[in-house]
Amino acid sequence: MVTAAPTREEVATRTANALRDSEALLEGHFLLSSGRHAGRYVQCARMLQYPNFAGAVCADLAKYVQEATGHARPFDVVLGPAMGAVTFSYELARAFGVRGLFAERAAEGGFELRRGFTIGEDEHVLVAEDVVTTGKSAGEVVTMLRAMGVKNISAASIVNRSGKDNPFGDIAYYRCLDLEVPSWEAKDCPLCADSNVGPAVKPGSRPGL
Repeated sequence: MVTAAPTREEVATRTANALRDSEALLEGHFLLSSGRHAGRYVQCARMLQYPNFAGAVCADLAKYVQEATGHARPFDVVLGPAMGAVTFSYELARAFGVRGLFAERAAEGGFELRRGFTIGEDEHVLVAEDVVTTGKSAGEVVTMLRAMGVKNISAASIVNRSGKDNPFGDIAYYRCLDLEVPSWEAKDCPLCADSNVGPAVKPGSRPGL
């Protein structure tokens, strides 16, 4: 029996439940990679550590994208920036039945393919990032692909907290969940002014985060 593709609302609800059940939605005082401060943080790695959550979320997103594009196999490759998107890109590739690769930081800046990975100019590539805030890392991967001559590029994420419908502009963007997380410049951060709140910590820099 063929099951109907989930709606965007169903994908969002199921993803939110998986993030909640895996305790991936953190509360505290966080220093984001952009330099801004926030009181909430989405640590998708906490959800992705569980194959049942990771598999279900990626299967939902894949089915939604297949329905939206009208193609059972809309991409040839799913590519994620290391390290945070490695598991997500692999599980999403599994859901589509295609290759799952990751790009790594280059010494001179930006990203590059290593480990013998190759992508052809005519291949359709989905750039996968677990959480999109500014879209900088995924955007750098898109820049790398364009420099390689790849023309068919789309993007996807588990969470979109950019505040924009599409932070990537001219390429198609798919996501499981839009999440509003207020953030502030350090000088304007109300948490810094609260004596009962500790200093901002970079997620991943302290045990438990």
